[in-house]
Amino acid sequence: MTKNIRFLTSGESHGKCLNAIIDGLPSGLRIDIDFINTELRKRQSGYGRGGRMKIETDTVEIKSGVRFGKTTGAPVCLEIKNLDFENWRIPMSVEELNFSDKEILRAVAEKSFTTARPGHADYAGSVKYNLEDLRDVLERSSARKTAIEVAVGAVAKLFLREFGIVGFSHVTQIGSAELDVRPDTFTLIKEKAEKSPLRCCDEFTTEKMKEKIDRAKEEGDTLGGKFEVIYSNLPVGLGSFVQWDRKIDGILAQALMSIPAVKAVEVGIGVDAAKTPGSKVHDGIKIKNGVIYRDTNNAGGVEGGMTNGEPLILKGTMKPIPTLRKPLPTVDLHKKVQTEAHFERSDTCAVPACAIVAEARTAIILADEFLQKYGGDSIGEIKRHYGK
Repeated sequence: MTKNIRFLTSGESHGKCLNAIIDGLPSGLRIDIDFINTELRKRQSGYGRGGRMKIETDTVEIKSGVRFGKTTGAPVCLEIKNLDFENWRIPMSVEELNFSDKEILRAVAEKSFTTARPGHADYAGSVKYNLEDLRDVLERSSARKTAIEVAVGAVAKLFLREFGIVGFSHVTQIGSAELDVRPDTFTLIKEKAEKSPLRCCDEFTTEKMKEKIDRAKEEGDTLGGKFEVIYSNLPVGLGSFVQWDRKIDGILAQALMSIPAVKAVEVGIGVDAAKTPGSKVHDGIKIKNGVIYRDTNNAGGVEGGMTNGEPLILKGTMKPIPTLRKPLPTVDLHKKVQTEAHFERSDTCAVPACAIVAEARTAIILADEFLQKYGGDSIGEIKRHYGK
């Protein structure tokens, strides 16, 4: 399917930097770099994060495509430097090294490993790309690369804000600690979630979540959970029913499922639709003063592969991080013997960060679909087409 907004990222977890090139942005979009950096800080925050967050302070540098604070229509290049690269210059060198030098050999060997970690890309990646050192798999498959995706998502959010479309995310479950009661409005949910170290809108549930994380950390274990992403003020008709790969719920599901550690995606009522009769699942259509609306939103703002004007509600399930201090059994792929998995510095829980990444990925898809529907090469032209 042809996209209006395209982007590619590159970079490794401990390489020099992470970067992205965004193509297809219209001209005249005001770029607020402080807003982008605030989104990056959100991804790094959250109770249960590990030592890497104390090293990195992610900030974006705009390399091209923006002049005097606005996009020009040219590709936009974003870059985030990895501060930890100073400690990895030799093992992550892009140039050939002299391995007859014992110090160089030792520095590389210290960071190399051949014991595949269960739950990671290590084993399948080594087979697919014929790689002996699993460091070559870990570095790109790491969730570290989601930092630059959040920066791209922040640019997409700036585009959506031009048309009054706003969104947020919040965490609904960590381990067995689950959110039962929430405020009545999206505004209150967002306000309370932003104040929580776990992006949970209920203080009592937040404390239960923190207790679960503390216990898992003491036991050398990890925890996953669930989150929601909500976007409001969307127009009717983003996406399409005419081809399977143009259905917006399918496109969004792929965007969220490809986030590292996400194992399930739901729209609206989601899996609960299986146990609920149709009369209580589908949202009746009503009209008042010429305005069509719904009393309920079990569809999550999507019907027939298109937005229907109601708030978009997506739910994601993140598995526990598979890097464990208490290692699982594995095989040394070089020696072909049973052993314990390699341990790489990691988090105990990263569900709040995952929610921020999902929020960003959703914004990218919505911005692209919006531009496909209304079209235009400049913000002014798109606004004329949109009629607002």
